[in-house]
Amino acid sequence: MQPLEQLDHLAPLLGAIADRLDPEHLDNPTPCSDFTVGGVLEHMIGGGTAFAALFRGETPPSPDGGGDADGATDTVGRFGTAMTDLVDAMRSPGALDRTIAAPFGDVPGETFARFVVLDGLVHAWDISVATGEAFDPPEALVEEVDAFARGAITPAMRDAGMFAAPVDPPSGATPIERLVAFTGRRTERSSP
Repeated sequence: MQPLEQLDHLAPLLGAIADRLDPEHLDNPTPCSDFTVGGVLEHMIGGGTAFAALFRGETPPSPDGGGDADGATDTVGRFGTAMTDLVDAMRSPGALDRTIAAPFGDVPGETFARFVVLDGLVHAWDISVATGEAFDPPEALVEEVDAFARGAITPAMRDAGMFAAPVDPPSGATPIERLVAFTGRRTERSSP
């Protein structure tokens, strides 16, 4: 499955999660280290905005420090706008052929697009867990992203805090639980 095909599967999942968010969800803690739901959204807004520019061959805008003056509606709205812009940028002519200056070094656009899908899939799980919503992404998507993650996540990325140390998934783990365990997240059924 090519990265843009993966994106076609991921985008509606992210949209559905955003549509279910209520203002009280923003302060819920997530399995993503010290991020709340609102923090995960802001992280994805900032990354999505910067990466959209990079996929277009432009200089990313300076971060504005995030913030949410108008509550959940503003955060969720900005999230939707940032994700739509990122998808459009990744589909722009030549986007996947560019070299992307990623936080961990220069990588081919096609490879970085796979990192974008990995990040989106794992953070979608984070938000779903934090809000108590079911999350059942297509197994084929998860398996492909998992295979990519196992070859692409380096010890240096873990040392830099981009990913935590892998944990053992629970017995009988689903594909998404195995993937998130590899990125360092504990599922409810994981052993301490």
